[in-house]
Amino acid sequence: METAQKLLMNSKQVQQRINRLAWQVAEQCFGETEIIMAGIASNGCKLAERLKATIESISEIKIRLIELHINKEAPLAAPILLPVSSVDLNGKTVIVVDDVSNSGRTLMYGVKPFLEHPVRNIFTLVLVDRDHNRFPVKTNFVGLSLATTLLEHVQVDFHENNEATVYLN
Repeated sequence: METAQKLLMNSKQVQQRINRLAWQVAEQCFGETEIIMAGIASNGCKLAERLKATIESISEIKIRLIELHINKEAPLAAPILLPVSSVDLNGKTVIVVDDVSNSGRTLMYGVKPFLEHPVRNIFTLVLVDRDHNRFPVKTNFVGLSLATTLLEHVQVDFHENNEATVYLN
């Protein structure tokens, strides 16, 4: 039996959450000249791109956007390659971005490669946190915290016209 999608956030509401997250990041990173924003492919990177534009419009912080490729089903199947050098990470604040956090596993593996470099801070950011943490990772910036059942699925759709929607299946 197929379940109907329930709209959790329309495009305007998603943008409001992105704006609020951008202000939180700008406040937390006040005094930084540059931060590294690592979006987890593919939706995490789309969210990171929108956050980058918003943060740079409200602050002087320069955002360097990178994309992390993680096999979400088998994160240890292939190493996560960072498209930046250790020198580029030295003393920087890193924000690992994903659209939805379910168990925390993807965020945990997204943070892992940065632990091998001399970064100043590592933060995590998600648009929707489902509160089913099975891994010891704390989400620092959350757009929407949502209690769901394990059978439900949260879907974030980013559209090319800068629109986005969030559904619960």
